[in-house]
Amino acid sequence: MALFPAFADVSEASGDGAFRKELDWLSNPSFRVGNLTSLSRQTEEVTALASEGSPPPRYSFIRSPLKSELSGESNTSEKLAQTSRKKKKEKKKRRKHQHHRKTKRRHEQLSSSGSESDTEAGKDRASRSIRDDQKEAEKPCQGSNAAAAVAAAAGHRSIWLEDIHDLTDVFRTDKKPDPANWEYKSLYRGDIARYKRKGDSCLGINPKKQCISWEGASAAKKHSHRHLERYFTKKNVGLMRTEGIAVCSNPEPASSEPVTFIPVKDSAEAATPVTSWLNPLGIYDQSTTQWLQGQGPAEQESKQPDSQQDRENAALKARVEEFNRRVRENPWDTQLWMAFVAFQDEVMRSPGIYALGEGEQEKHRKSLKLLLEKKLAVLERAIESNPGSVELKLAKLQLCSEFWEPSALAKEWQKLLFLHPNNTSLWQRYLSFCQSQFGTFSVSKLHSLYGKCLSTLSAVKDGSMLSHPVLPGTEEAMFGLFLQQCHFLRQAGHSEKVISLFQAMVDFTFFKPDSVKELPTKVQVEFFEPFWDSGEPRVGEKGARGWRAWMHQQERGGWVLITPDEDDEEPEEEDQEIKDKTLPRWQIWLAVERSRDQRHWRPWRPDKTKKQTEEDCEDPERQVLFDDIGQSLIRLSSPDLQFQLIQAFLQFLGVPSGFLPPASCLYLAMDESSIFESELYDEKPLTYFNPSFSGISCVGSMEQLGRPRWTKGHNREGEEFVRNVFHLVLPLLAGKQKSQLSLSWLRYEIAKVIWCLHTKKKRLKSQGKSCKKLAKNLLKEPENRNNFCLWKQYAHLEWLLGNTEDARKVFDTALSMAGSSELKDRELCELSLLYAELEMELSPDSRGATTGRAVHILTRLTESSPYGPYTGQVSSTQVLKARKAYELALQDCLGQSCASSPAPAEALDCLGSLVRCFMLFQYLTVGIDAAVQIYGRVFAKLKGSARLEDPGPEDSTSSQSLTNVLEAVSMMHTSLLRFHMNVCVYPLAPLRETLSDALKLYPGNQVLWRAYVQIQNKSHSANKTRRFFDTVTRSAKHLEPWLFAIEAEKLRKKLVESVQRVGGREVHATIPETGLTHRIRALFENAIRSDKGNQCPLLWRMYLNFLVSLGNKERSKGVFYKALQSCPWAKVLYMDAMEYFPDELQEILDVMTEKELRVRLPLEELELLLED
Repeated sequence: MALFPAFADVSEASGDGAFRKELDWLSNPSFRVGNLTSLSRQTEEVTALASEGSPPPRYSFIRSPLKSELSGESNTSEKLAQTSRKKKKEKKKRRKHQHHRKTKRRHEQLSSSGSESDTEAGKDRASRSIRDDQKEAEKPCQGSNAAAAVAAAAGHRSIWLEDIHDLTDVFRTDKKPDPANWEYKSLYRGDIARYKRKGDSCLGINPKKQCISWEGASAAKKHSHRHLERYFTKKNVGLMRTEGIAVCSNPEPASSEPVTFIPVKDSAEAATPVTSWLNPLGIYDQSTTQWLQGQGPAEQESKQPDSQQDRENAALKARVEEFNRRVRENPWDTQLWMAFVAFQDEVMRSPGIYALGEGEQEKHRKSLKLLLEKKLAVLERAIESNPGSVELKLAKLQLCSEFWEPSALAKEWQKLLFLHPNNTSLWQRYLSFCQSQFGTFSVSKLHSLYGKCLSTLSAVKDGSMLSHPVLPGTEEAMFGLFLQQCHFLRQAGHSEKVISLFQAMVDFTFFKPDSVKELPTKVQVEFFEPFWDSGEPRVGEKGARGWRAWMHQQERGGWVLITPDEDDEEPEEEDQEIKDKTLPRWQIWLAVERSRDQRHWRPWRPDKTKKQTEEDCEDPERQVLFDDIGQSLIRLSSPDLQFQLIQAFLQFLGVPSGFLPPASCLYLAMDESSIFESELYDEKPLTYFNPSFSGISCVGSMEQLGRPRWTKGHNREGEEFVRNVFHLVLPLLAGKQKSQLSLSWLRYEIAKVIWCLHTKKKRLKSQGKSCKKLAKNLLKEPENRNNFCLWKQYAHLEWLLGNTEDARKVFDTALSMAGSSELKDRELCELSLLYAELEMELSPDSRGATTGRAVHILTRLTESSPYGPYTGQVSSTQVLKARKAYELALQDCLGQSCASSPAPAEALDCLGSLVRCFMLFQYLTVGIDAAVQIYGRVFAKLKGSARLEDPGPEDSTSSQSLTNVLEAVSMMHTSLLRFHMNVCVYPLAPLRETLSDALKLYPGNQVLWRAYVQIQNKSHSANKTRRFFDTVTRSAKHLEPWLFAIEAEKLRKKLVESVQRVGGREVHATIPETGLTHRIRALFENAIRSDKGNQCPLLWRMYLNFLVSLGNKERSKGVFYKALQSCPWAKVLYMDAMEYFPDELQEILDVMTEKELRVRLPLEELELLLED
């Protein structure tokens, strides 16, 4: 039976190819609806003829007669179908092809004049293409020649190109314009022929040397060349962070016979699956066979996790459920909530227990935003349960700073401060936040914000703000905020305001009239304003008497004018500011700016004796009004804080008073590299002079990074100012505080003597003479005659000046005054210790004489008889008696310190000095091992009692004292080992271990870090050093480990470069750098990410200096602008940038002026000075 019954009568054998092409199944009558009867009749006839064997009749395949024959049988249905199809076709043509209206009209005319079959064929043909007009009835074709077909079709208007299969090299002509050719700049890349030139000659010149290969669209898919990813890519770093799968094997019992090879199990030993009707080939394992049977694994197997990752996920999920249960049961536990927030980091580092797919695990683990949102959701739940917790709100603000805008964050801070105005830690963090916002920062705005903070806290402390009570530690925190404000103004260049603040605070604290002491702070400030504006001398100025004396004199009827002495020295003439006008403009600006910073740090005031007025001031910024300082005045009632105020004032003036800023503002104030200077410590490890500046510069110091920090003092007017401060403040103190202040003054003068010894020896004689005069004047005072600290410093001064015999006489005189106090006096122990150490360091070559003198000093310290000068070697009996006395005294002090929980202050004061004297005595009489044993014994005894990790609030004072004692003993131990290594051959390992153990306990000790970096720099292997730094930086909260880790790598890089240079020239590197540059840069970046490092000007200065030394100017500029985002107040950063980028002088000065930093030399004035 044929496929199409309507054409079953057409002969298949006699038809050729051309005749078959005319068959069009779209006009097949078999798809008609109304001719089922005729079709079935024709099918039956054809079948009968075929069965009889007679050949079928040949029909000429002409569509018109056949269609008319068929249409006669179903005329009615044909007309209805044609009418409906015609309407649909016309509607569709009018809607979609309006631009072919002419073609449509021609098509309608031809279809109306044609026959019914032509109409049907035209409509079917039009459905194939809108460009087809009318195809007439095709004529029968008898041949199979393609040329005849082309000739037959030549008379038609168009021909289907697809119907002609035997033609080659045909093409189409598209006359439709393409608007993209003039709309875009170039042709469409698909219309441009792709080819490759072979040869370098011009086309058309030499056809033998040129060839073109045309490139067609390759059917094969091009495989993209995939580069191998290295270990530091994001994908591979994620793979390295994943937890490793534990690999375990079942150990087999060891056989008695020795095995000479590792046996490999044969695969045939494994149990092969049993064949069955489900597993006929035996290729399915047991689990697959169970799945085919519709069974699951055994109950025990289903309960066990499939892999190590599943077990970890199960454990992690259990911890999450445990946290949820605990916070649900104890919603008021804020520490539990904070632990839950920190736990989210661990959850996100895991492979993703809440991920939906394999790809989502990596996405969840790497998504920082998802982590922040999860933490924020936990914190919001915690704050709902604890609406009064400031810690949770602070954590939320710190978290929101990652993705909130600064303006929205500032509003949240203000809301939080409005709810908790009595919280000092909240104020401190808010001020640090505002100080580091470059977009909204200005000096005046932040200065007023500090004043608002201190005035608000003063109101809370006085009880004026009844809505909020006073929290514990408010006064100490207020003093810390005051110091933070002073350091901020000093670093911004406003030294005059800093000095004025301290002047006002000293008057407001020590010279307050009795009539205003009981009034609130705000009222006291109002009474203080008339004194400040009266023009009377202030602290540090000549003739200053204080606020109280001025108030009493005003009550009596006015102030008595004191006429100045006529024999006063004339003010020193100022040197010419510009010494060399041929230098570049930026160098001249830096030199003049630094010179004015050094000379003009005191506030300018009109001199009434010279009839000066406020209009005579050349620089109005040097005048400080009461509005600039009024809000920042606070009331200090604690004697310790009052003494710390004086110490801080002297520290700002450059006097080594031993005061350190609070931990909250220590790293904000750190801006110079003096913490890395170890020249004095290397020369004399036992008796070096430590000024303890801790990287904090004084007023008037804007030196470039890397210059050595010497206490060379100020100019004549500045030195007079410092002396006036001491003369005014010393009578206000008594006892230990007065002695400590006198000691600071003498140490300041000794520091200037040391500077003259190393730099300007011409001034050594005059400076030494004035220093000895000061020491004698201080010792002449009745309360200082038995002050062993002053005697010690005076004797040390004589020793430094080279007067060894005079120094010994001073030491002997002081020791003979002590009497029979033996080992219970700390100051006497310190005096004897220094005397013995100076004798040891005098001449290491002559060990016998110096050792004998030192043993004599330490032995006579234990005796009850008065001290006598050195006469000869000490006998062995005296040495044994002295050792026994040291043992008993040490046991007594250790027993007192460890027996009672609050250790007695007397025992703690004596313990540190006693242990150090005993260690030195054992070193001189027995050896270094005996001294090390004493250190180990004391350290093991006191380590548990000190509670180094986390002292409680009730015993923090005694614990801190024990920690200080242990720190001093550790420093003595390291100094003794270094001295021994200088005079003898001794391994480095004990010193390295001692420093490592000490630095783990005291990561903020800069002296120990300097020693550690120096000894580790001599080692060829840096792996141990790097591992140690990595361990300390991960656990410690201090910034010193980061700073000294960077310094250690820089020293190593400097050492490598010195090897690679010959005669100052760069040579080919024979030793690889091993990535030191990238390591140092990574250390800088990691340190800056911490909260304390991000706002440390010293760290940014070091980073900028390092990048400039590499020669990468563009990267250095980026780091400079990044530093301004974190420390926009640090003037030294701007001055460093002017030195590194001289072309940006005008731009940097504009930024400084915009942020209101102190600019003492505008460019306009510089131009005038250059013209003169």
